[in-house]
Amino acid sequence: MDGETERAEGKDIAVLFNGKRCIHARFCVTQDPATFLADVDGPWIIPDATDIEYLCGTIRQCPSGALTYERRDGQAEPVPPANLITLRENGPYAVRADFSLDGERGGFRATLCRCGASKNKPFCDKSHKYVGFEATGEPPAKKGPELAARDGLLAIEPEPDGPLQVRGNLEILSGTGRTVAAVQTARLCRCGASKTKPFCDESHSKIGFRSA
Repeated sequence: MDGETERAEGKDIAVLFNGKRCIHARFCVTQDPATFLADVDGPWIIPDATDIEYLCGTIRQCPSGALTYERRDGQAEPVPPANLITLRENGPYAVRADFSLDGERGGFRATLCRCGASKNKPFCDKSHKYVGFEATGEPPAKKGPELAARDGLLAIEPEPDGPLQVRGNLEILSGTGRTVAAVQTARLCRCGASKTKPFCDESHSKIGFRSA
C-alpha cells in the first residue's frame, strides 16, 4: 500500500482512502455521516457504523476513486458495464471505467484534470474553480459508428506536456448524459486551451503547457 492511502478496518469490511485523489465532493459525509465523520480530529472513517451494503453503495458514488473497499466475503466492487468519461461543466473528466493510468491499474473511478492548472496532475485538485476555467459540458456530438463492445480495459496515458491518450472502448458523455462520441482511441485535451474540447487540437504546444 502506498503511503498516501489510509486504511480503516471494520468487522466485515476495510475502507481505503487515497487523499491524493480526493476532490472533496463530500458524497461520503453527506450520505453516510455515521461512517464518515466530518471535521474531526483523529479517525474519521468508522466502517462498522453503517450497514455494509449501504456503505458500499456510498463508496461507489465517490467520483474520484479516493474511496474504495475490501470486503471480508471477497465480494468486489462491480466492474462498470460500459467505459464512460463524463465532461463536467467548467470542470474535470469524470471517469467510470475499468481503466489503467500510465500503465498501472487505476480502479473504476477517477476525476482527471482538463483545465491544465492542477498541481496534482493527472488528477483534478479543483484548480479549475480558481483559474476561471471555462469549458462546456455540452459540446456537439461527434458522429461515428457504434461500438461493438462497451467494456474492456481502458488505457489512459498522459502524454508528457500533452493530452491524455486514451485507447479502448469509450463513450464520452456530456454533463447531462448525452453521448458526445463513441471511440476506441482519442486524445483528450488537458491543457485547457483546445478550441475543440474535449479533443486535443495541439494548443498545448502553442501555450507551452507543462504536465509536471
